[in-house]
Amino acid sequence: MNKIFGLLLIIFLTGCVNNMKPSDFKGQKPRLIIEDYLSGNVKAWGVLQNRSGNITRQFKADLNGKWDGSTLILDEVFDWSDGEKQTRQWTIKKIDENHYEGKASDVVGIAKGFSYGPAFKFEYVLLVPVKGKNIKITFDDWIFKQDERVAINRATMTKFGFKVAELTVMFIKD
Repeated sequence: MNKIFGLLLIIFLTGCVNNMKPSDFKGQKPRLIIEDYLSGNVKAWGVLQNRSGNITRQFKADLNGKWDGSTLILDEVFDWSDGEKQTRQWTIKKIDENHYEGKASDVVGIAKGFSYGPAFKFEYVLLVPVKGKNIKITFDDWIFKQDERVAINRATMTKFGFKVAELTVMFIKD
């Protein structure tokens, strides 16, 4: 019985590992330079799925970014399908060609960004309001540039290492 449990545990744990790295996309096109893509006006539409894959909420958003040569200030305004309005302002600093650091008022600590080819990965912990309390949720956020106007975002949200939700977003740059 212990051998079967051990085998099932190994299968479960190895199935949860994401081996994809931002550097896997090095040299691929089109290149996503996040400060260029998010400068100006960008529209977004997204769906939030629970851990079972059921869509629980949808939103549309307006993003407006300003790049000063070293830092991107990104204002986000979300209109959720249930009537909630949400805003966030990111301050994203470019460290070097492939690395970024970000801050926002509802982000715990520093967000880490990685940019290679058409991919941008953002890792951070967000305070998410649930039933009147803020819960820390870890985001593994990937944006993939499709062409000059379109990018697709896929975020996995975890708590204690377990997936609690996924977010899929489509961006269109004005």
